[in-house]
Amino acid sequence: MKKTAQDYSHINGWGIDADPLDVPAYPMKKRTENDNKGMIWERPPMQPELVEVLHSNERPGLTAVFGTPNPPKGLSGKIRRYAFTFSESMIRHWLLLLVADRVNMIEGIHEDINKGHFPDVFSELGGKSELKYNKVGLTRKIALGAGIAVLAIAFLRTRR
Repeated sequence: MKKTAQDYSHINGWGIDADPLDVPAYPMKKRTENDNKGMIWERPPMQPELVEVLHSNERPGLTAVFGTPNPPKGLSGKIRRYAFTFSESMIRHWLLLLVADRVNMIEGIHEDINKGHFPDVFSELGGKSELKYNKVGLTRKIALGAGIAVLAIAFLRTRR
């Protein structure tokens, strides 16, 4: 059985967008009764592009408003630029962005050390909470990290 608009008329606000002249966002959009569509909408002015902004290769251009807090730079920026050469439907696009995030984190630590600020990595990674609430998990993580470090050192020594 097909449902009609009357079946839902008891719901407050149902069908509010059925009349194109009765738009909830009315003050933000100009409306004329002469226009068949019921409103006139103009594209907002474009935000100026003062830094490099990466965007999907599936879009012809930038959106009207975009974020610019961290323009791509360094090795992580190169990885991001490379990632944006691929479609968003490809897994390598997303994996490269994840790698770029990790590289960016290491670059940030390097910048901090160059400025004379040594980060408290243990606290920043939640070490105090792990110590208080998850001692077994913290022990496993420390053992795994130590094991990887020992293997890396052994591998590097055998290559000499």
